[in-house]
Amino acid sequence: MHFLKKIAGIIILLIPFLRLSAQQNYPPLKLSDLLNRISAQAPSLLADSSAISVRQAIATDTKYNWLPAVKLNYQSDIGTNNNVPGAYFGFGIVPSNSGGIRPSNISNATLSNLGIASLDWEIYNFGGYKAQNKVAGSDVKVTENQYRLSKYQLQASVIEDYLQLFQFQNLLHIQEDNIKRNQQIRNSVQSLATSGIRAGVDTSIAEAELSKSRLTLIELTNKFKQTQLQLSALSGIAYQNIVADTTLMTPLHQINSQPGAELNSPLSHPLISYYQSLYQNSKEKENLVRKTYLPKIMLEGAFWGRGSSISTANQFDALNQGWGFTRTNYLVGIGISYNLTDLKRKQLKLNTQRYTSIYEDKRLQAQKVNLETSVHQADVELQTAVDRLAEIPRQLSAANAAYRQKYSLYKNGLIDLIELNIAQNLLYRAEADYATAKYSFLHAVFEKAITRNQVQSLLTALK
Repeated sequence: MHFLKKIAGIIILLIPFLRLSAQQNYPPLKLSDLLNRISAQAPSLLADSSAISVRQAIATDTKYNWLPAVKLNYQSDIGTNNNVPGAYFGFGIVPSNSGGIRPSNISNATLSNLGIASLDWEIYNFGGYKAQNKVAGSDVKVTENQYRLSKYQLQASVIEDYLQLFQFQNLLHIQEDNIKRNQQIRNSVQSLATSGIRAGVDTSIAEAELSKSRLTLIELTNKFKQTQLQLSALSGIAYQNIVADTTLMTPLHQINSQPGAELNSPLSHPLISYYQSLYQNSKEKENLVRKTYLPKIMLEGAFWGRGSSISTANQFDALNQGWGFTRTNYLVGIGISYNLTDLKRKQLKLNTQRYTSIYEDKRLQAQKVNLETSVHQADVELQTAVDRLAEIPRQLSAANAAYRQKYSLYKNGLIDLIELNIAQNLLYRAEADYATAKYSFLHAVFEKAITRNQVQSLLTALK
């Protein structure tokens, strides 16, 4: 029975490792493959790409603003036909009646027909149509650059999560080794306590340390899976299949250590391109304001036919005599329209738009300064990471040697368990520091590539 209990305890201890091993049986997913998948599947990017289609449709609609208004109208009316001298404004609601003026009011009904084909065409507005098209095109450009910026920012976020996954995998391996060491210590303590060389309290301390290391493994596993799930939601890949490529360190270290080696020249940065497009869009709107309040040259035309039940002798005939057109006319003209009070409106709106342009320009300049600062900070961080990575192995080697010596001394009864635990914790800390140093190096390399918009060049160099 005691033997079965020991076997059950060993199985329970191995469960986290079995889960970790099962997790790591999946082939590593390359960062380039993950980024390509997210570029095609991320819900936020799909929404932004739809916004581009909307803006393109609006720009296409704007291109046809030059089309004239050609209207066909026909009406047949029954009513009286009386009028008096005097002009009036129609206000759009007063019925038009151009009948003759008679000495008395006649209540006889008449039937009249009217058919009109009219043309209303703003044939020239001093560049107004062109300005509208430029603003619409600029709106499309802003939306496209916003999409590229969203993609760039999402790419940076995914790279950060992927590197976190890389770190968690290393920390899980370290924690697995730490648990094995604690198991060795616990087994040694039990043997020494059974033989009466060590006090029984050492067994309790060893069990507590082992339990603590197992709890740490549980927390790390949780963080590892949470990161997997986050990347899975963006990429559509099953979270179990998202395993970081732990071979990244060697090629990146070689690329970084090559003297004079540089990646391809950076493309225009999405962040700067976006703010430049906002500034350009505001300038185009300034031009549109100027063009909107300029005079407009109009081409007007109309052709109409009319019939009435009133004869040419001014007699009220039968209503059926009113069908059909008895008179036709046409009218063509060119006119110019200009509202003098628009001068003040133009000045006010133009000032507002100018201030908007100044604001967008200042935002653009601020982003350029921030980006330049980020580039320098990334260079400094990368050099610090390289120096740290070069120093950490010394700490790890010394801590490993100290632990082995302390473990040997403890088994020979020359030191107590507290000293051994201190050495063991020192080794664990050195291993964790080494994992953090590798993560910091990778983070610094990719941060530099991100700030310079050279991620694609870096990924290509890794192939």
